[in-house]
Amino acid sequence: MKNYLEFIEKHVVAELVKQGYEQSVARISADIAKEHYRRNAAIAKGKMFADCLHVAKVWAGRYQPQIKPK
Repeated sequence: MKNYLEFIEKHVVAELVKQGYEQSVARISADIAKEHYRRNAAIAKGKMFADCLHVAKVWAGRYQPQIKPK
């Protein structure tokens, strides 16, 4: 499971930074995404990363709302 968590963290941070979020917001959001994964790993295996990224983006948008969605 550790490899999945590392994957989620790396890619969520990269995607959020690419979309204009600050590095600190992206890292905190990645932690939220990893926690979401831990709670829901067995539910939707095929789209779990997309779901985790969505959760992270929603949290990041609340924390740093001035970013325009891409």
